[in-house]
Amino acid sequence: MFFDSTAYVVFLSFVTLLYWRLPFRKQNYLLLAASYVFYGWWDWRFLLLMAGSTLVDFIVGRKIASTSNERTRRSLLFFSIILNFAFLGIFKYFNFFLDSTVHLAALLGLKQIPVSLWRILLPPGISFYTFQEVAYIVDVYHRKVEAAESFVDYALFISLFPHLIAGPIQRPSHLLPQVQKPRSWDPSKAFDGLILILEGLFRKVVIADNCALIANAVYSGNFGGPNTMTVLLGAYAFAWQIYGDFSGYSCIARGSAQLLGFHFMVNFRQPYLAESLQDFWRRWHISLSTWLRDYLYIPLGGSRLGKVRTYINLMLTMLLGGLWHGANWTFVIWGGIHGAGLAIERLFMGTREVLGSSANFIARWGRRIIIFNLVCLAWIFFRVPSLSGAWEQLAGLATWQWKPEYLTAIVFFAVYAAILFLLDLQLEASGGEQVFASRPYAWRIVTAVAFCVLITLFGANQENAFIYFRF
Repeated sequence: MFFDSTAYVVFLSFVTLLYWRLPFRKQNYLLLAASYVFYGWWDWRFLLLMAGSTLVDFIVGRKIASTSNERTRRSLLFFSIILNFAFLGIFKYFNFFLDSTVHLAALLGLKQIPVSLWRILLPPGISFYTFQEVAYIVDVYHRKVEAAESFVDYALFISLFPHLIAGPIQRPSHLLPQVQKPRSWDPSKAFDGLILILEGLFRKVVIADNCALIANAVYSGNFGGPNTMTVLLGAYAFAWQIYGDFSGYSCIARGSAQLLGFHFMVNFRQPYLAESLQDFWRRWHISLSTWLRDYLYIPLGGSRLGKVRTYINLMLTMLLGGLWHGANWTFVIWGGIHGAGLAIERLFMGTREVLGSSANFIARWGRRIIIFNLVCLAWIFFRVPSLSGAWEQLAGLATWQWKPEYLTAIVFFAVYAAILFLLDLQLEASGGEQVFASRPYAWRIVTAVAFCVLITLFGANQENAFIYFRF
């Protein structure tokens, strides 16, 4: 069930209308059932895995909270973490290691290895709910949150359908208390939620899907082999595609949650206006970047163990962050580029912020352009499915070629990128969580109508699943 489908609109409308007619405890039962229906829409068998891991972590969390024996608490913590990452590793990375083994065997002359029967289907959203379960167990262990007393509450915290498939990854201290206490109907927040849903649909079906037309044409070879123009066009088009796609999903998730009385954290804050890679990761996929910081980078030692160890920790964090995105060496390279960039920034600038003042307009935009292009360079490894294909793209930068259709593609892509860029400038200037949040209702109603018209007229006529559904 995709967020940009008629089925989801009907599903969300039915759940919301029934939800607000029920008392608090029954609301949680309804949402839990609806979330499992939503997840089981792809394949009901995946429900068994999610339900099983949820039950185990609920029991482990209760036991960690109820015992004062530190050795027992630590053993339970490690058991939960190992089990969760074992599930994630088996389902997400088994095929990756299988393919690598087959490739190595082929190099050694062993080419008759049957692998088709060994392949495993990836459950949707397993990375997201696994990270949420791990965060819960770690926070309970460190006594940052109380262990949930109700299994229904905990299961709903893990599976609440707006964030289940592709986040944002919800912190236990933020979402669990909202699940555990009654929610009240707030017309203004519900209105904000509807605006967020429309904004998200606009970002997805108008911006991302139209930019995808260009990116897909480039990477499928419809514009010819890699050359300077096609490489740049493909990288820039994909950059705006993935941003419009994932920020659109996050807007719909946040809007859906607000209709139900919940608040989700903002997951994107105009990342292509970043002035450093550190700034970029404060703005891009914030729920993941803060998770990696708090549950990986800091436990590794963060910046507390000297400069060299800091650089190593940054690199390890980003390499693992890249591998989290997918079982492919291209994602590892993508993470390595960001890790190396963050380490180099720390080497030359220390902990100093790389943010300019209004008097440094040219310098600020110069930094933004440099960081944007570095991010786009890394996106090539994220988009191309093989290392050889990615290297061919980079090598193509040295080959100049021009065709008349390039100009048409550039203009087509630039129009949609410019629209999202202007939206981001408005959000950056206002500091709000959604477009025109501080404007009068009449203005915002006009905005909603404009979104509806643009979605109807300019939504790309194609089936494009949200990119982060794969992760």
